[in-house]
Amino acid sequence: MFNIVSSWNKRRRSRSLDQLNPWVYKPAELWQAKEQEHHHPPPKKRSCTMVFTLKEMEEATNLFSDRNLIGKGGFGRVYRGVLKDGQIVAVKKMELPTCKQADGEREFRVEIDILSRLDHPNLVTLIGYCADGKHRFVVYEYMPRGNLQDILNGIGEVRMDWPLRLRIALGAARALAYLHSSTAVGVPVVHRDFKSSNILLTDHYEAKISDFGLAKLLQQDQDLHTTTRVLGTFGYFDPEYALTGKLTLQSDVYAFGVVLLELLTGRRAIDLSQGPQEQNLIVGIHQAVGDRKKLRKVVDRDMPRGSYTLESVSMFAALAARCVCFDSAGRPPMQDCVKELQFIMYANMKI
Repeated sequence: MFNIVSSWNKRRRSRSLDQLNPWVYKPAELWQAKEQEHHHPPPKKRSCTMVFTLKEMEEATNLFSDRNLIGKGGFGRVYRGVLKDGQIVAVKKMELPTCKQADGEREFRVEIDILSRLDHPNLVTLIGYCADGKHRFVVYEYMPRGNLQDILNGIGEVRMDWPLRLRIALGAARALAYLHSSTAVGVPVVHRDFKSSNILLTDHYEAKISDFGLAKLLQQDQDLHTTTRVLGTFGYFDPEYALTGKLTLQSDVYAFGVVLLELLTGRRAIDLSQGPQEQNLIVGIHQAVGDRKKLRKVVDRDMPRGSYTLESVSMFAALAARCVCFDSAGRPPMQDCVKELQFIMYANMKI
C-alpha cells in the first residue's frame, strides 16, 4: 500500500512541476522513465548520444551563420555544423513563437526519445541534443545531398534516373516497415509526418527518414490512436485520419503513396500554381494506372527515357494507387511495399 501511495505522490509532484514550467530542462533518462510508466518497453541505449551546451552549438555553427543555413521548417532552422572532433553534423534549432513553445518542447522530447531507441540504416542517426536553458537543438548526422523534395523540384542540377528513384523508394519503405514492426521499440511507431522533404540523402543517394517530432508510439495490442488534433502536412494526410482523428499505421502508408507519386511524376504533392484539377497530385492518378498512354504523360520528363521500362513504371504506379486508397483497409502494409518494390526493381532490369 505504501509503495502505491508513494508512486502516486511522485507522479503528482512531477506533473505539477511540468504545469508550472514545461521548459524546465529534464534529461532524456527522465522522459524515458515516464514512457515506461505508460507501459512502454525500456528504451535501447545508444552510447553515441551526446549532450551539448549552447556555447558548443554556437561554436559548431559559427554563431548560426547564414552561410551554414541548410534548411527551414515550421519548427525553425537547420544549420551545417562542425563539432570539436571535426565531425560534420546537421543542427536543428527550435525557433517557435511563445504560443507554440509547449508544443515545440513536446516534439523535441519525443524526437530525442524515439530516435535514441532506433537503429536502422534508413533512419537518420541522432548524434545528440542540447537543452540549455530555453534553447533546444537536435544534432543529426549530416546528409550532404539534402532532401528528396528539393532534388525533385530542381534545386541543384541532379537528374535522377529511374533505378535511383526506385532505390530511394525502397530505402524509405524499409525504414517505415522497421518503424511499423514491434522490433523497433517494442511497439509500432507511426511517423505521422512522412513526406519527401523528410527523406534525406547521403553522398551516395541512400535514403534516410528524419523528423520524428510528431511520431506516435501505439500501445501494445492497439492498432490505432484516436486524437482530436490532426497533425502532419497538408497533401500527405490520410483522409480517414483527417476526417475521424483515427491514426493508424496505414496513415504512414498513405503518405508513402504520395511520395511514390512524387518520384514518378516529379511534381509536388500540392501545387497551387497548377489548374484546379491538377493541384492535388493524387487526383487523376487512378485513371492513368490502367492506361499506358496516359501513364507516359505523367512520368517525370526529367527522367531519362532509357532508364525505365513501361512495365516497371506501370507496376510502380499501381502500388502508389493502392497506397493512397481512400479506405485504409485497401492499402498494403509497408512490408508488402518493400517486397513489391524489390520485384519492380527486378522488372526494370529487363531493359
